[in-house]
Amino acid sequence: MKWTELTILIVVFALVTGMGFAASRWRRAEHLDHLDEWGLGGRNFGSWLTWFLIGGDFYTAYTFVSVPALVFAAGATGFFAVPYSIVVYPMVFLLLPRLWTVSRRHGYVTAADFVRARYGSGLLALAIAVTGIVATMPYIALQLVGVEAVLKATGVHGDWPIVLAFAVLAAYTYQSGLRAPALIAFVKDALIIIVVLVAVLYIPAKLGGWGHIFHAADAKFAHSKGTGDGTLLPSGTALGYSTLAFGSAAALFLYPHSVTGVLAAKNRDAVRRNMAALPAYSLILGLLALLGYMAVAAGIKPVTSGGKPDANTVVPLLYDSLLPHWFAGVAFAAIGISALVPAAIMSIAAANLFTRNVFTEYVRPNASPAAQARASKLASLVVKVGAVAVILLINPQFSIDLQLIGGVIVLQTLPALVLGLYARRLHRWALLAGWAAGIGSGLWMLYVTPAVNVSTGQQIRPHWGSAQYALSHLGLHTELTVYAGVLAVAVNLLVALALSPVLRRLGAPQGEDGTVEPADAADAAIDPKDSVIRRPAETDEAVPDGPTAPAQSQRSTRRGPDR
Repeated sequence: MKWTELTILIVVFALVTGMGFAASRWRRAEHLDHLDEWGLGGRNFGSWLTWFLIGGDFYTAYTFVSVPALVFAAGATGFFAVPYSIVVYPMVFLLLPRLWTVSRRHGYVTAADFVRARYGSGLLALAIAVTGIVATMPYIALQLVGVEAVLKATGVHGDWPIVLAFAVLAAYTYQSGLRAPALIAFVKDALIIIVVLVAVLYIPAKLGGWGHIFHAADAKFAHSKGTGDGTLLPSGTALGYSTLAFGSAAALFLYPHSVTGVLAAKNRDAVRRNMAALPAYSLILGLLALLGYMAVAAGIKPVTSGGKPDANTVVPLLYDSLLPHWFAGVAFAAIGISALVPAAIMSIAAANLFTRNVFTEYVRPNASPAAQARASKLASLVVKVGAVAVILLINPQFSIDLQLIGGVIVLQTLPALVLGLYARRLHRWALLAGWAAGIGSGLWMLYVTPAVNVSTGQQIRPHWGSAQYALSHLGLHTELTVYAGVLAVAVNLLVALALSPVLRRLGAPQGEDGTVEPADAADAAIDPKDSVIRRPAETDEAVPDGPTAPAQSQRSTRRGPDR
């Protein structure tokens, strides 16, 4: 037992727990029995709060532990997270302010709310909601990988500390809602920035400089029997690497917790400023990835778990071996908090999807705002219990692939959500058929891909391996691979594009578009400088690209039966 590190970890955890419970009185609302308050923080987070909230969403304990662990085990392939975290922000700079505007005007809480109203289809919204929940569950569970790695590095083994940590997380999230992770995110990001800067300045000096670090990494992978290739990408992997980066970027803001963080912003300017400024986090991510090479140069040996080395422990062990014990404790606390913040946001986002698009749509259509808030609170508890069960039943060695599998799944919501923000030319039934084809083809590609140990090149499992699909399965004589999510969403789009004109010719009803209002509609309560130009209901524009109006009350998105 490493008591110094463990004591600091416990003290900081107790501090943020107190902050989590106190958050219910921070920016206090009249009551939290409303999804706008409990699930979106009152839709009143400014630029700084949104910065820390969304940053806490994306840069998690899993990122801080598993990305350098992948670099440690596989080499340069692990850097795929850096380009995708850069290219994603220009992609969503145009999309998210538009989604924020229409959601604010109509009181939408989830992306599935928008899809429900845009296409007039409760069934399509249900598919989007279920996809988001399924993709989020393993992502929540993966936050526990960082907690497990830290506990193992301090000498604590067993499942009870993880269960206890998530029980406390569930308690203060239930009470405070989104305000809890938003407040704790300040502490989390401050600690992470301090730890990363100290690590990349102090550790290389102790190891003999960057030249020695990269030389050690090259030497390790030169003698490896696996697929790693040191500081350069393995030959023939450029296509798989680039599609993995692009597909991961496209999936990042489709996750429910990403949408939740955006919809909590109080205005469009806060959203736009964050999309312009968040790439600064990518610099930290690049520095974190280099910790994998530092662990190689330091000769770190992962903790053995279940008879196999757990590469996720290399970063905590690196901190513990080269940094002062008290500072290693601070680093461990930073990793632990980086698990709690995103796990809270993810569970809230998944609970909101269940409440708005399953419970309110099919179980209690006339549920009051208070009843919806209660249902979401209870659902968030169930989601956390499910996440703990996932991580206890699945080997952590499979963690990196679980996250990529989640990306394959959530990418299938892209046609309905992203294209729906700009046009309504795809038929709702065609979108549903495309979604089914994308999910089916994506899962099939994941199933036929074997799992291979990147260090030894040996096959671990014949099925459910990595998310890199070999093109040889399609009859092509090549060793090239492609990220399965990109191929699956291509199938999704092709089916939707092919069926839409056919369904229109057959006279299939398109459904009412609930995201637009008549041109002569008036709203005297809206400040002129925040007004939204109204469009006729028959246009293909969801909302104009301009400033938005204040939030209305949380109106139901139900607009009659799903025709």
